[in-house]
Amino acid sequence: MSIHPTAIIAEGAVIPASCTVGPFCTIGTNVVLGEDCELVSHVVLDGHTTFGKGNKVYSFTCIGISPQDLKYAGEPTRVQIGDNNSIREYVTISRGTTGGGGLTKIGSDNLIMAYVHIGHDSVIGSGCILPNGATLAGHVTVEDFATLSANAPVHQFCTIGRYAYIGGGTTITQDVLPYSLTSIERNNHAYGINKVGLARKGFTPEELRELATAMRLLTSGKRNTTQALAEINDMLASGDAGDHVRYLADFVAKSERGVIK
Repeated sequence: MSIHPTAIIAEGAVIPASCTVGPFCTIGTNVVLGEDCELVSHVVLDGHTTFGKGNKVYSFTCIGISPQDLKYAGEPTRVQIGDNNSIREYVTISRGTTGGGGLTKIGSDNLIMAYVHIGHDSVIGSGCILPNGATLAGHVTVEDFATLSANAPVHQFCTIGRYAYIGGGTTITQDVLPYSLTSIERNNHAYGINKVGLARKGFTPEELRELATAMRLLTSGKRNTTQALAEINDMLASGDAGDHVRYLADFVAKSERGVIK
C-alpha cells in the first residue's frame, strides 16, 4: 500500500493495498475505497463514502462533506461512487440528506472537471462529462452520457436527459430533453438533436432521423407539448420510430418541472 506519511487516515477507513494515497490527504472513519484508487494530494474524503475501483481523485477535492442544507442535522447519509471516474481539482460532492433519500450517487466512467459542485441527493449516471465550474444544486439527476459545459448552473430537482448536450454558461431551471442540444446562445432553448455526439456513440442514420423528426415536433412550430406528444405517439404506433423516440416521449410525459423546448 502506498500512503504518503503526511496523509491522515482515520481508524476504520478501508483502503485496499492496491490504492495510492498522496500527500496531505484526509480520509474519514466511514470511507471505503475500491481497488486501484488514487488520491493525488490534499484530498478530503468524509462521511459514509464508498468508491468502486479505479477512481482517480485530484488535489483539493472534497467528497462526502456535509450537505449545504440548513435542515441537515448530522445524519449518517451517504455518497456512493462507481468505477473509473476522473474527479479533477477542487470538486465538491456533498453527501445526501434524509429528506432527499440520504444518498448522493455517481456512476462509472465519468469525467468531472475542476471546480464542479455536485449537491446533496444528486444522481449522476455513467459516461457523463461535467466541465469546469458546472454547478448542480441538490436533487439533480444527470442521465447517462449527458454532457454539460463550463459554468452551467442547474436548479434543484432538474433532470438532464441522457445524451443531452448543454452549452457553456446555460442556466438550467427545467428538465433538459434527452438527445438534445440546449444553449444560452439560443435563449436557453433546445434547438435540435446532439447529432455529432450521438453519431460518435454509434447511433445509426435511421435513429438520428427518427430523433430529429420527434425533436422538431417538440421544439418547432405552434404545437403545445400535448399536441407534439400525440404526433410522436402516432409515429411510434405506426412503426416509424423506435426505442430512443419512445424514451424521449416518456421523458417528456413524466417531467414534473416541464422541459426546455
